[in-house]
Amino acid sequence: MEVVTGAMSTLLPILGNLLKEEYNLQKNTRGEIKFLKAELESMETALIKVSEAPLDQPPDKQQQKRPHSFMGFIHRSINILTKGKVRHNIGMDITDIKRRIKEVSERRDRYKVDSVVPKSTSTSTDTLRQLALFKKAAELIGTEEKSLDIVKMLMEGDEVFKKQPKMISIVGFGGLGKTTLANVVYEKLRGDFDCGAFVSVSLNPDMKKLFKSLLHQLDKVNYKNIMDESAWSDTQLISEIRDFLRDKRYFILIDDIWDKSVWNNIRCALIENECGSRVIATTRILDVAKEVGGVYELKPLSTSDSRKLFYQRIFGTEDKCPHIQLAEVSEKILQKCGGVPLAIITLASMLAGKKEHENAYTYWSKVYQSIGSGLGNNPDLMDMRRILYVSYYVLPPNLKTCLLYLSLYPEDYYIKTKELIWKWIGEGFLREEQGKSLYEVGEDYIAELINKSLVQPIDINIANKASSVRVHDMVLDLITSLSNEENFLATLGGQQTRSLPSKIRRLSLQTSNEEDVHPMPTMSSLSHVRSLTVFSKDLSLLSALTGFLVLRALDLSGCTEVVNHHLKDICKLFHLRYLSLKGTSITEIPKEIGNLQLLQVLDIRSTKMKKLPSTFVQLRQLVFVDMGTRAVSTLLLKSMCTLPSLSSLAIGLAKLTEEDLQILGSMPSLSDLSIRTVYWGKVREERIVIDKGCPFRSLTRFSFKSSSFIDFMFAQGTLQNLQILELEFYVEGIKDQFGDFQFGLENLSSLEHVYVLVHGCDGDGELIDAVQKMLDIKPNNPTLTVKMVGLAFPYKMTQHFFMRSGMAPNPLKGLRSV
Repeated sequence: MEVVTGAMSTLLPILGNLLKEEYNLQKNTRGEIKFLKAELESMETALIKVSEAPLDQPPDKQQQKRPHSFMGFIHRSINILTKGKVRHNIGMDITDIKRRIKEVSERRDRYKVDSVVPKSTSTSTDTLRQLALFKKAAELIGTEEKSLDIVKMLMEGDEVFKKQPKMISIVGFGGLGKTTLANVVYEKLRGDFDCGAFVSVSLNPDMKKLFKSLLHQLDKVNYKNIMDESAWSDTQLISEIRDFLRDKRYFILIDDIWDKSVWNNIRCALIENECGSRVIATTRILDVAKEVGGVYELKPLSTSDSRKLFYQRIFGTEDKCPHIQLAEVSEKILQKCGGVPLAIITLASMLAGKKEHENAYTYWSKVYQSIGSGLGNNPDLMDMRRILYVSYYVLPPNLKTCLLYLSLYPEDYYIKTKELIWKWIGEGFLREEQGKSLYEVGEDYIAELINKSLVQPIDINIANKASSVRVHDMVLDLITSLSNEENFLATLGGQQTRSLPSKIRRLSLQTSNEEDVHPMPTMSSLSHVRSLTVFSKDLSLLSALTGFLVLRALDLSGCTEVVNHHLKDICKLFHLRYLSLKGTSITEIPKEIGNLQLLQVLDIRSTKMKKLPSTFVQLRQLVFVDMGTRAVSTLLLKSMCTLPSLSSLAIGLAKLTEEDLQILGSMPSLSDLSIRTVYWGKVREERIVIDKGCPFRSLTRFSFKSSSFIDFMFAQGTLQNLQILELEFYVEGIKDQFGDFQFGLENLSSLEHVYVLVHGCDGDGELIDAVQKMLDIKPNNPTLTVKMVGLAFPYKMTQHFFMRSGMAPNPLKGLRSV
């Protein structure tokens, strides 16, 4: 269903754009488009409601087939409405689309949307989770040490502090064992308290039932019949719980909270007395954990503990695997499990019955190969997916689509978030929100997937946002399985072995050589492909590019075998929105690039290209252009001013000039600018002043990297929206040339984060002191990171790390040398 809602999110903005005055549509045609837009918005609401069917009530096959058929119609409508410029006879196309919309509307009651029950908790899923509580503590490898950490968090402090109520949260990925760990702690400490209770929340809980269960567990005598009471309101139950707990030392475990509002509701019942009461909450969501307080982030098992748990479940001993061959494949399986106890136990259960079989190695190998492919249908594996699926189920439709898209990446792949967000934009998955650009919406999506423990942050940038993420193999298995069911994406190579669908909508090529591609997709199936991402050296499919009639996103990053002649076919892909040629061997782009009128993203970093054709400026829809470090001409910069939507630009310049700054500063939509200069010639006598003559009205991020030193400064009143500044330069000679280290940072009124990488050690103390003084006078107190690298590298390297924080009275005390 997410496939349909994702496609709908693409079509609706297109209809909105057609209503703009620039298309000069006839009055009746404009009215028809308004009708279509309203009707489709209504259908989208209905489809979203269907997608929120209860976990234990999946739609029947016929319901699934109809949305897929409808999705094909949506894609055809998109193709009709985006064939270059809107044609004069578009009215005929609109009439045809309207006819199809009416047909679907007349069948709407067949979807039985109104009979769909709102989201509710899946009993079967809760049952699976509760089974963890009845495992023997001795079998739970690694739990003892972690439980002691939790006990310490709960009980540490002086005598006065110990009397205060304390609440902590255990947060982590689904299947890490949060419930099990919390229960072990609860059982250890429960006897030291006057009363206690363990309540499970889950999705959209019945709060009356939860509060009744809490009262019943706190006092089973006085509240033995509370579960049968129907007259009590939520407010009365909360008041009753508070009265009961008022003078008691209580210990309560709240398991599996999914929403901050639910926690705040429960929190009202937990009176703050001075009896030394304690509360533990478990959740998969970081924001909820922070709301509770005292966050304990549960980590995966170590390699050693993973191995012990795996062998214990299969062989009854933690020591080692008795079979050499099975030991080898065991290590591969454990690597994919990533220390997640649920995954380890699930796979161990699957393998235990085959450990003595003569074909055990073959079977174990097949299990290993199926992990991450979404193809395994063993009952234990399905149970594990159901537990993980809950995290997917609660996502809004657009975010579900974005998560499914991650199934195109190979396992253990480090995904650059900037590239991912631009691909989402090219695919049409993101919708503008009030006061935010599409890219900012994408950043919020990444943050929410991290918050929900569905992706793992790998690298964090100076703005404290993830610059790269990874998908855990178990989540990859889940979303690949869902992707297969939805026919959302197909993979060639890697560990994907299923037969290809007749219509491929997104294709991820992960083969290592041509022989791995089996079976090859047919030309008819390629005609529906909207996205092609190549992680392989095999370029056999590129000869068929002209068959990709509706391709929107093409990623050939790192394909060194891609050369100039391949671009001829690429320039015929008229629906293309996203094109990455990063790291290819192209030396020039043909003038036919101007045919790609819908192109929004162009990445040509790390290529051998020397210049762009004049037709480049015809790409009026460009939003993102990354040219890497190769120097561009002033003439090309001037031509870019005609690109009205260009918001992100990365270029190389031989030398930064005042004319360059004036040109760049006049670009109306430019919000993200990266410049690298490679000039080693004569140094100018005075600094360039970036002032109001270079307005940069929309710029929020500026990165400047120089092979020499910085020879410009910011004047007062300039770059008023700049929030992030990154500078890289050589320090030698700056003071001799200009007399000081003043860059005018104090004049950047909105600055929030500054990162400075300096090469050389000449005057490094003065530089840090100067930068600190420039920022000290700023009321918003921006964060500052300074890194200095000695010129003797690689034989000798000195690094200084200086982190500036508003909490430190003297930031220079934080300076240290490594």
